[in-house]
Amino acid sequence: MLIGKTVNYSMKQTDISSVLEKYAYQFHPVIPFNEKTDKIVSLNLSRSNTEFTEGIYNDTDLFSRYIDLERKKSNATYLIGGYREHREMYKRSKLFDKNLATEVEIKDEPRSLHLGTDIWGEAGTTIFSPLGGMVHSFAFNDHYGDYGATIILQHQLATTNFYILYGHLSLKDIDGLRKGKFISRGEPFAHFGKPEENGNWPPHLHFQIIIDMSNYEGDYPGVCKMSEADKYLKNSPDPDLVLQLNKLIK
Repeated sequence: MLIGKTVNYSMKQTDISSVLEKYAYQFHPVIPFNEKTDKIVSLNLSRSNTEFTEGIYNDTDLFSRYIDLERKKSNATYLIGGYREHREMYKRSKLFDKNLATEVEIKDEPRSLHLGTDIWGEAGTTIFSPLGGMVHSFAFNDHYGDYGATIILQHQLATTNFYILYGHLSLKDIDGLRKGKFISRGEPFAHFGKPEENGNWPPHLHFQIIIDMSNYEGDYPGVCKMSEADKYLKNSPDPDLVLQLNKLIK
């Protein structure tokens, strides 16, 4: 964080939550969804899911098969979940043993609390901007277990500024992209990436609202230490304020 900058996350979270709730009727769906033919089912990837073993999440192919099987079992177009979820699966990558800002290894407590919502579906699934905004930054975070191709959009509603991070995208989505480019409401601008371009995960979208980006460019923690949950959750409120998908879960 910038030196000398004090941020009251609690107050800002209250502000952004009320603004997003007020303008929710204006948001365009982030993913293609037909209520007559498509289905969304919640997915539990927390430590309480004993069927989701270390052997599965440590192997990208087995992990992908697990997701595909869960979708088929429930006849779901998408599986969704993960906000505030405590997950063991980040043991699959040394990335989560490090502090993202300093790259210093965390010896006492690895990062394990998820700060966004994951939407699991087919590679190539189109992603739409829920409202107009501009490209704040983008990057190819090419580490095992990282975001892979990433885009962060900056938005403003009723003088309230905030950001949305889209992680695990297709590499083609950042090819030729530029900072400051305006993305219109409902514009298709990204896609679910394949494992080789999304950080070696089964295809999905990591969607995270961020109030204060601090010094980050093309990246921001999507997972934090449990001991820092209060700080990070206040800066990343519930993604469903924008996604509005929880009401569609069956």
